[in-house]
Amino acid sequence: MNFGRIRGVNKPVSRILLGTAVKPMIMGQDADEMLDTALACGINAFDSARNYGGAEASLGRWLTKRGVRKDVVILSKCGHPDGNGSRVNERAIRDDLSRSLEELQTDDIDIYLLHRDDERVPVGEIVELFNQLKREGKIGAFGGSNWTHERIAAANDYAREHGLTPFAVSSPNFSLAYQQCDPWGGGCVTITGAENAAARAWYKETQLPLVAYSSLARGFFSGKFRSDERKKAREVLDAVALKAYDCEENFARLHRAEQLAAKKGCTVSEIAMRWIFSQGLNVFAAVSASTRERMQSCISALTLPMTEEEANTLETGEKGI
Repeated sequence: MNFGRIRGVNKPVSRILLGTAVKPMIMGQDADEMLDTALACGINAFDSARNYGGAEASLGRWLTKRGVRKDVVILSKCGHPDGNGSRVNERAIRDDLSRSLEELQTDDIDIYLLHRDDERVPVGEIVELFNQLKREGKIGAFGGSNWTHERIAAANDYAREHGLTPFAVSSPNFSLAYQQCDPWGGGCVTITGAENAAARAWYKETQLPLVAYSSLARGFFSGKFRSDERKKAREVLDAVALKAYDCEENFARLHRAEQLAAKKGCTVSEIAMRWIFSQGLNVFAAVSASTRERMQSCISALTLPMTEEEANTLETGEKGI
């Protein structure tokens, strides 16, 4: 396992985070075997959120039973909109944090992200609130999920000007797959595609830690179907994945990933995961892997050789593999 450092977190963070938005955990069920396996594989970071159903409770019970809280990094999120709209305000954030701490059975959360942005709220208000929560000892590093790089830059300018702790983490959508639309109905941010080149350039320049969600495109690069099995793909993928990734461009990318995987003697998943780490960004990848085999595949990808030309070809198809 490779590890990185995130400002405000007092322990190394595995480059692979285990996502907890999986059915057993969302249902609040026992996921001890899966979590044990992840930790044994070297994955010490777990990605959760207040709106992931019973995932925090499931993770919290495991942390307490195993007595491993000091050994792991918890990432959770707050402020997801509900049926009444935006919840980017102090009352909602504090309520979410209180409930998350209770469910996770911990006194603090290592990495705390605002799950959505609301550009009507001045960045200064958000920076001030998260600094207060940090002073209270309830959170370590903080940042935004689904925030544009412009808003993060503005937040960090405000922090610098006022002598405050800045955003230390961002979590946008990022994978080899081109996300053709926002599948969640608004407020989600991706940095894939030519139209987001400026965002990727900003992350490359600043090296702000980036936790990529949907890093394998919700199973598009799982290896459960081939690039010539469009019908099977529509049986395997869920509605969200189909809305986001079911297009000719992505099946072409999958085909190129299959070619390179055959050349290197590895899996399509490993190729797609390695591509994320070949872009010169300070990336951590959240994955929803439930078996040791899948976890080890993601970990193996971290050290898989990939040239700049190969990475470019996977994305654009401009040169033969």
